[in-house]
Amino acid sequence: MTKEYDYLIIGAGLYGSICAYELQKRGFSCLVIEKRDHVGGNMYCEKINDINVHKYGAHIFHTNDERIWKYINNFVTFNNYRHSVIANYRNELYNLPFNMNTFSRLWNVVSPSEAHKIIETQRIYNTSKIKNLEEHALQTVGKDIYEKLIKGYTMKQWGRLPSQLPASILKRIPLKFTFNNDYFNDTFQGIPNGGYNKLFDQLLANVEVKLATDFFKEKIQLIALAKKVIYTGPIDAFYNFEYGHLDYRSLDFKHNILDCNNYQGTSVVNYTDINVPYTRIIEHKHFEFSNAPSTVITYEFPKTFEKNSEPYYPINDERNNRLYKQYEQKSKNDKNIIFGGRLAEYKYYDMHQIIAAALVKIKEETLKI
Repeated sequence: MTKEYDYLIIGAGLYGSICAYELQKRGFSCLVIEKRDHVGGNMYCEKINDINVHKYGAHIFHTNDERIWKYINNFVTFNNYRHSVIANYRNELYNLPFNMNTFSRLWNVVSPSEAHKIIETQRIYNTSKIKNLEEHALQTVGKDIYEKLIKGYTMKQWGRLPSQLPASILKRIPLKFTFNNDYFNDTFQGIPNGGYNKLFDQLLANVEVKLATDFFKEKIQLIALAKKVIYTGPIDAFYNFEYGHLDYRSLDFKHNILDCNNYQGTSVVNYTDINVPYTRIIEHKHFEFSNAPSTVITYEFPKTFEKNSEPYYPINDERNNRLYKQYEQKSKNDKNIIFGGRLAEYKYYDMHQIIAAALVKIKEETLKI
């Protein structure tokens, strides 16, 4: 039976779109299918009152990899946005990540040496191996920062006590003993001028895309269309949850249009008190320095992942990582299926990491042919 396409790509997010662009550039025919009614995955922006609204949460491009920066600038230009986050704890405002402005607000200190001394006295050391996020945080930053700026936010974000979460979720907790409020240290940062949709318009300009198409409702017929498949959805769903369900955290978003030109003075404010139901408020106009007379804000509510909700964050604890390894091993037997991206690899990727992974995969794939 003759195949209509060289590649069927499941998902029009960043990984799938980069793969589609690179393959069609090399002369391969591709069909991209997407269950939503738009491309761009969670990076999709909706224009509201002349403001690009990040519909699925804030996305800030940042990298130290000059090669990736040059690559993405082939499609869009970036503004000079620098991410600077405020934490609101019971109407006390602190800078994130933790820096001298944070320490000064917490303890009324003016020098790095004073801050070092207070943190050192507050650290709670565990003489045995660190077992969970709470122990990791207390040993790294001490009681005040943990109680005010980490504990409540973490409980809301993950729906579990910090003592029930692996330390790896926080990875590292940056402590900056300077008055620098930059959230990221990366050399290259910004938001695409005109929003992320422009990026996907360029990536998929010469690729056939079919929207509002549920892969699992037409799985057999769709796979039959192509010689190979690039799958970017949840790996457990692909195998009909044969070994069990992988756990995720999901999100709800409440978007409000406000009749004022500046609501909170910055793009992102985190609410770290457990009694506030949302984790953050995003004010989108600050991403692109908009002068629009009104503003759009988004309340972000973490929630338990359920059947019809969107999976956002993999919960990489011991049980889920072990389960994923079973699916990963099974996937190695499917030689004509390529699994890639955040959901298919059960791994949280930053955008530059997704681009790098997709480029490596397509290079490997085309070298085989």
